[in-house]
Amino acid sequence: MRKTLNVKNREEFSYYLFLYIKQDDNQRFREEFLELHPKEQMDIFKQMNRERRKRVYDYLEPGEFAEIFQGLALAEQKTVFAELDDDFAIQVLKKLPADETTDFLSNIPVGISSYFLSKMDRKAANKIELLLSYKENTAGAIMTTEFITLSVKETLSQVLNRLREVGAEAETIYYLYVTDGEGKLLGIVSLRELIVAEPDKTVESLMKEQIISVSPFADQEEVSAIIKDYDLLAVPVVTEEDKIVGIVTVDDILDVIEKENTENMGQFAAASGALDLDVGAAAAAKKRLPWLILLLFIGMLTAGVISGFERTLAELSLLAIFIPLIADTAGNTGTQSLAVVVRGLALHKLDRKAKMKLLKRECLTGLLMGTACGILVVLITLVIPGATMILGAVIGTSIFVMIVISSLIGTIVPLIIHRLKIDPAVASGPFITTINDIVGLFVYFSIATSLLSYL
Repeated sequence: MRKTLNVKNREEFSYYLFLYIKQDDNQRFREEFLELHPKEQMDIFKQMNRERRKRVYDYLEPGEFAEIFQGLALAEQKTVFAELDDDFAIQVLKKLPADETTDFLSNIPVGISSYFLSKMDRKAANKIELLLSYKENTAGAIMTTEFITLSVKETLSQVLNRLREVGAEAETIYYLYVTDGEGKLLGIVSLRELIVAEPDKTVESLMKEQIISVSPFADQEEVSAIIKDYDLLAVPVVTEEDKIVGIVTVDDILDVIEKENTENMGQFAAASGALDLDVGAAAAAKKRLPWLILLLFIGMLTAGVISGFERTLAELSLLAIFIPLIADTAGNTGTQSLAVVVRGLALHKLDRKAKMKLLKRECLTGLLMGTACGILVVLITLVIPGATMILGAVIGTSIFVMIVISSLIGTIVPLIIHRLKIDPAVASGPFITTINDIVGLFVYFSIATSLLSYL
């Protein structure tokens, strides 16, 4: 049984493992280290310096080290891979699942990946080259080719015997795929059905012909939605000729969800691609700078709005006190609506009818929030020295109008961008906030100017 470390014993366990490395005690190191869960092995490995890591490469078999390697971040994998000798590196790549090998090779220079592919056996290399041929973020790019196929005439006892022999080589055996001689997918048998059925039954009598599948060119978000909606552990990837070329498993989708969430968070903060902790300062700045420059120029329109009402401000400087309130409330309101829309689009829950329903709801929500906030602001304004009821009415009315407009902008803009086949997350926080700042201040000063003679 593998050991699991906790906060208390992790440090002590690491100390002794490092001591065994220092003493070059290969046997004791292996005995203790290999009892750990792969996650614990990886965590301890990440604490090691280069000299200790090089000892570990000597102590472990390629298959044992492959479990650690696939859990490392890409930047860590690149560092470690550069430290391995070629023969060991090739063996590690062979022990990785095909999709994990593909992920790594697609992120290193083509010349290096081609070299290692040329050193692998032709069958394994062909599988990886197939995966590399698909466009990034498609089902083909994230699928694995390690699955088990059955023929319709096999008995269930024959299948069980074969699973004992080759099951360990597959990514998952929860679903078994029934194919004909040409590789066309005919049906699916679940492991549960296989175990509970009579052993003399044939695969044909048990298989389900109602197949949920995806194209190799389907977007990974579409695949994620299918696995979620149909409560699947894996979905087959099938060509136009109905030939199965791979499967996408639920753990692949978890990786996709994490990646998509990270990208969306970056886009919401106008820092797309810069949330990866493995990205250096210069690379992060390069990714963020275009957005900041764009927002800088858009933000200059805010200054233009204020300068256009310079006379109003000169006659009643008290208006300037409330500029941050107007701008912040406008931005916050728009971002709230934006988050609701982007979430709905990501979950594929917004059809035409749902979009209209959402638009009506956000408009009504804006009216209710605007009324409540407007009344609250009027009451607060009355306790400010020098403020009048009319000034409170100007600010309260501005807040009301601006919240309604900001709610609509935060709802409509991402829907329009999605309609244009662009990721709606790009219409994110800073962009919506900046637009709403401009609109909010224009509304505020327009109302103030129209009532200036009463202030």
